[in-house]
Amino acid sequence: MSFVNIWVHVVWGTKRREPLLEKSARYDIFYHIRENAKAKGIHVDHINGYVDHVHCLISMNAKQDIATIVQALKGESSFWVNNKTALLKHRLQWCEDYYAVSVGASGLDAVRAYIRNQEAHHGKKTFEEECEEFMRVYGFEQMLE
Repeated sequence: MSFVNIWVHVVWGTKRREPLLEKSARYDIFYHIRENAKAKGIHVDHINGYVDHVHCLISMNAKQDIATIVQALKGESSFWVNNKTALLKHRLQWCEDYYAVSVGASGLDAVRAYIRNQEAHHGKKTFEEECEEFMRVYGFEQMLE
């Protein structure tokens, strides 16, 4: 038997970075994403976000890949919001792109704290600024050259 546990911090935004995730609905959406993930065998350790994006800390096993996981979480959650609830005033669409980086065991607590504190964090920094920093810190800018 193989033992695999890969931690990934995933971030995705709303289409055109529209501030659709109203506080009154945000936590219901995040709860639903976590429950849907659990039903599909995806372990979402932490989830939170702000008006225009979501952060997830996910633990992957040997049979999972990040693209399939993210598609499952984004696709089902927008379908649920748009067709099964009246949580939002506007149609929820996620942008196609996402960021994902691995997290070592020693960094888990820091990522969890970062995810938990999204509202305070975004009182100081926009999602766009966060994305630019993410691109620079994790070397994604080099991949675009």
